[in-house]
Amino acid sequence: MRSLDRRITRLDVGITIACLLMIGCAGMTTNRDLPVVPAVDLTRYAGTWYEIARLPMWFQRHCVDSKAIYNQRADGTIGIRNECVTDKGTTDTADGIATVVDAKTNARLAVMFDNWFARFARPSRDGNYWILDLDDDYRTALVGTPDRQYLWILSRSPRLESAAFQRLVEKGRELGFPVDKLIRDRRASS
Repeated sequence: MRSLDRRITRLDVGITIACLLMIGCAGMTTNRDLPVVPAVDLTRYAGTWYEIARLPMWFQRHCVDSKAIYNQRADGTIGIRNECVTDKGTTDTADGIATVVDAKTNARLAVMFDNWFARFARPSRDGNYWILDLDDDYRTALVGTPDRQYLWILSRSPRLESAAFQRLVEKGRELGFPVDKLIRDRRASS
């Protein structure tokens, strides 16, 4: 009888944890009040972007030098290749596809990578890659998620002037991102 009681207790605990997780996920909202740039020319946005700083993210926990390469595909989606030099000196890559979810601005995209986690946790219909700031010359960008958990400061060059970096950090702060947690890339000197 004790064995049955333990199994029932474990089952109860398991069901409770599952319910809490579902309630937690149901409580997640996208902050539609997060403004994006008015328009993005995806042809100009294509190419290589170097990560200058980011908020902590499990998938990038070992990355010290990251970049993303975007290319327009014939089917209208955007191909993505993320490359990361790790703290052990190895290179990790991840390939994905971005789909525009806001054709009026092209500033809200749904990005999905080709891995087990992405197949399990799909982006919302509002997208998970929002372009929040983009300079006129397409040299710097601030990209975040609508829940304000993730944020990236990107540049066309591996280094970014201090004034430009501070401007993007302040923009992230104004938008409600926890910029005090930003992690700067530690790329090797060129």
